[in-house]
Amino acid sequence: MDVRVGDILIMKKNHPCGENKFLVLRSGMDFKLRCTGCGHEIMVVRSKAEKNIKSIERP
Repeated sequence: MDVRVGDILIMKKNHPCGENKFLVLRSGMDFKLRCTGCGHEIMVVRSKAEKNIKSIERP
């Protein structure tokens, strides 16, 4: 899956704040994502994140 820094990932599951869009800050073996709702930053293993992506928005 082609995920680049700056993409917005729309996930299948919502963040606890209610938002399901995450901004990609870093990509590699894992992703660093920032919730667009509350600004919380998380690190997710690439394989787990790719399973939960519904769609990708490019800027």
